Amino acid sequence: MSKHATVPFHRRGKAAAAAALGAVAVLGTGLIYAHAFATTVRPPEGMSDVRLPQANTTFDYQIGGVYKPAKGVRAVSRDRSVKPAAGLYNICYVNAFQVQPGELGWWRKHHPDLLLRDAGNHPVIDRDWQEALLDTSTAKKRTRLSEIIGARMSGCAKKGFQAVEPDNLDSYERSHGRIKKADNAAFAKLLAERAHTDGLAIGQKNTVAMLPDRRKIGFDFAVAEECGQYDECDAYAKAYGNRVFVIEYTNKGFEKACSKWAAELAVVKRDLDVVSRGSAGYVFRTC
Repeated sequence: MSKHATVPFHRRGKAAAAAALGAVAVLGTGLIYAHAFATTVRPPEGMSDVRLPQANTTFDYQIGGVYKPAKGVRAVSRDRSVKPAAGLYNICYVNAFQVQPGELGWWRKHHPDLLLRDAGNHPVIDRDWQEALLDTSTAKKRTRLSEIIGARMSGCAKKGFQAVEPDNLDSYERSHGRIKKADNAAFAKLLAERAHTDGLAIGQKNTVAMLPDRRKIGFDFAVAEECGQYDECDAYAKAYGNRVFVIEYTNKGFEKACSKWAAELAVVKRDLDVVSRGSAGYVFRTC
């Protein structure tokens, strides 16, 4: 999810390809046929069918709390701990490169060596969200992490989600040089392979710098926080054939995104804490 607006941020993971490129180039040659709110790609033998989201589908971002989607919403992103919304295209939020604050004890007990450590052997923490970074610096650790995070993504598939968005792809930017962009790209590739095997599409969460690697990794679409605010929507749109879900948290960013991309991308304005409808501060607007 995005950094708080009071922090001088360039978002974390909380630039020309056509729509067909986003499907076929990633998954290989396959049969594509239309679905209600998605395009289904039949991948090579041994992998499940993967449903890609349609471009410019009305979208809601509910990772902070679930509620009945507004009339006209056709796609929604929700945390892996909850159920998908019936009848919609559902994206499962998984914090894949960092540790949810409430889970740090579990990681310390069961996989302490998979937490990225500083020179004093303390976990490296993303101070904006108080999340420990996972250590993707070696192939062995990436493999072990992919088994843990992959199992969580498999849980999304079992619940009925059609896609997954692994957050904090850009954690290397907060690692003080202890992990590299290439490390996270390699880990993301393992996650993409696992997602496709489970029949899940996988979205690139933020991180414009990773767009040139998208096909090598296997990303199918993008979830871009504040691309209007930072003039990045065109890069995601070109890379993913308009299969881009845009979340803006400021009026300025929302207005910029809508003014240029309302007819092509799924743009939503949410409150920064993405709270449930009825909660204080709740915001939900579409172009």
